[in-house]
Amino acid sequence: MEGLPRLEPDEGKLSCPVLRGESASNDALLPYYDQIGGSKMVHAGCWSHAERYFSEAVQLNPQDPMATAIVARIDELFAIDAEARCQGLNVEARHALRQQQSRPLLGVIQKQIEIARSTALPGGALAKACNYTLTLWQKLTRFLEYPELELSNNLAENSMRPVALGRRNWIHIGSAQAGPKIAAILSVVESCRRLKFPVRDYLAAVLPGLADCPIQQLHELTPAAMATQRC
Repeated sequence: MEGLPRLEPDEGKLSCPVLRGESASNDALLPYYDQIGGSKMVHAGCWSHAERYFSEAVQLNPQDPMATAIVARIDELFAIDAEARCQGLNVEARHALRQQQSRPLLGVIQKQIEIARSTALPGGALAKACNYTLTLWQKLTRFLEYPELELSNNLAENSMRPVALGRRNWIHIGSAQAGPKIAAILSVVESCRRLKFPVRDYLAAVLPGLADCPIQQLHELTPAAMATQRC
C-alpha cells in the first residue's frame, strides 16, 4: 500500500471498548485507553458501540428525529464497507472507496451529532450517545488513515468470548505483566482460527526459528502472512 500508513511489525491496533453505565467515573476512564500498548500502538474506536448508544436513545424515544437520523447515517457507513466486501475489494480499493464515500458521510454524521448534543437533555440517552461518540471521534475516524482497520471490533469481541467465560478458572495465571503476554498469544490463536490455519501447524512452522529471525522480518511470520504462503 504505497503512500498509505502501515502498521509495522512492532505496531498494533487497539479498538476502544464501550464504557457502559451512568456514573461519571466511566467517562473519566476514556483517556486511560491512550496509555495501553506501546508508543506506536494505533488506537481505534468501534462504530458498533457508538451506534448502540444511539439505538438505545431511539428505543427510549422512537419519535426522536435526531437520534433516528444519526442511526440511519451510521448504517450507511456500514453499508459502504459491506459493499466493498460484496465486490471483493482488496484493502487498497476499499481505502479508495472509503475516501470517496465514507469521509464526506462522516462529516455529515459529526455535524448531526453536534447539533443533537446542543439540544438534547444533558442527562438523557441521546446526550450520552453524543458525548461518547464525539469524545472518541478521532479514534472512530482512524480507519480513514489505516486501511486495514475495520469499522467494528465485534469480530474480536466474539473471538474473546471464551476468555471472558473462562477467566474465573484462570485467576491463578498471575500478574499484571502476564496480561499483555496472554493477549498477544490469544491474538495469534484467534487470527489462526479466523484464517482457518491450524494453530498447531502455525506454531510448528514459526517457533523453531523465531529466536534467530531478524526483527525486520517478523511481519513475514504473522498468521496472515503465513496463511498466504500456504495458498
